[in-house]
Amino acid sequence: MATTVFGEVAAQYDEVRPEYPAEMAAEIREYAGGVPAVITEIGAGTGKATALFAQVGAPMVCVEPDARMAQVLRAKFPAAQVVIADADSWKPPPGGVPVLAGALVWHLLDEKRRCARVHDVLAENGVVALIGRKHVADDRAQQAAFDTAYSADGRAYPHRRPTWIADDLEASGLFTGITTTRHDTMLPLSAEEYLRFVSTWSSFRLRTPQQQAALLEALRAAIARTGGSVLMRLETTLNLARRA
Repeated sequence: MATTVFGEVAAQYDEVRPEYPAEMAAEIREYAGGVPAVITEIGAGTGKATALFAQVGAPMVCVEPDARMAQVLRAKFPAAQVVIADADSWKPPPGGVPVLAGALVWHLLDEKRRCARVHDVLAENGVVALIGRKHVADDRAQQAAFDTAYSADGRAYPHRRPTWIADDLEASGLFTGITTTRHDTMLPLSAEEYLRFVSTWSSFRLRTPQQQAALLEALRAAIARTGGSVLMRLETTLNLARRA
């Protein structure tokens, strides 16, 4: 799991990462049948999604592997219990947790073990709430230029299906009542704002410094050729399921 790739840019991550649609909190609360006793968030980062999950109304336990990210998280949410651990090594309380939540974390977990791990840490009839998000330029020609830039070093842009998380949960056979709702929002960015945003993505952080520099140069040139700025479409999904 790419657990600590964001820590060296923790402040930038917290600054440039957009918020999550507020209406998702009500969706989680309704699915869970009311306010749960506690919500446990894995891969909590600097608390970008913690702000949303906290609106459900339950106490928060935030599991985050990087101490640098956790420092920002603690400052923003002093009432939350912050545990420095990754999703695999963290030990749940006896009996499991009623709600396990996470945002933009599913792709970082071991795809062969993640469903079983979540099933194991949930209490009986426990709920998992996973947020996914696809970032694409609203202009198709511009996104095509970005795709070319991303794939130049052999790491293609991950164009996942909107339902890929729900499909993964379904295929495991470990969950029931699987639902997906999608919320699209628009985010206008200057060229430099887009590059600072991209610099916080795991797909960027996992590249070598040389690959990062080459990608930023290619993206800057692509933006210059396609209007000079970027209108991002954030395709955000909330995937809910219950432990079978």
